[in-house]
Amino acid sequence: MKNYKNVTIFDHPLIKHKVAILRDKNTGMKQFRELVEEITTLMTFESFKDVPTKKVMVETPLETTEQTMVVDKSIAVIPILRAGLGMVNGVHSLFPTAKVGHVGLYRDEETLEPHEYYCKLPEGIESKTAILLDPMLATGGSASAAITLLKNKGVKKIKLMSIIAAPEGIETVATAHPDVEIYVSTLDRCLNENGYILPGLGDAGDRLFGTK
Repeated sequence: MKNYKNVTIFDHPLIKHKVAILRDKNTGMKQFRELVEEITTLMTFESFKDVPTKKVMVETPLETTEQTMVVDKSIAVIPILRAGLGMVNGVHSLFPTAKVGHVGLYRDEETLEPHEYYCKLPEGIESKTAILLDPMLATGGSASAAITLLKNKGVKKIKLMSIIAAPEGIETVATAHPDVEIYVSTLDRCLNENGYILPGLGDAGDRLFGTK
């Protein structure tokens, strides 16, 4: 796969360990959901080294000192429905006051093309950094469409976070949106004829919510 300047693929033993358990077909819904949140938290920590900050004065028991804090309300969390919902708490563990919007897209089973059916975004999102969440970056069609939707709403700074990605998905999004930072915990081999990632982990939404 081509090296893209806007793509970061993590190489961390803790993430690899958790992804290995996540893949296992015998991992139950509760543990699967917890692992998705934990992996998301680890990825968020690394993905927001450039989070907006400000200087504040803090009074300790001994003296007053200048400290650095994150600018409040500078982050918006946007899960792509429905599987992206499983990643929200992972981001909230580090940014508990971040507002959450939702983008609903479904994939045509024959053409694999995404279609929008829902969009609700926080007020003032155009001035925030939007972190778009989708655990599986397969063809990249849905993620690319969601990014376009956010841009059309005036969002200027967008990050995409996915747990598992196929090379095809990364290529689609990185080529269409070179200004968007893409963060992936694990790069898999390829897509099968049905557009599913191999070796993958199955349908993330079904495993998160206990549906089939």
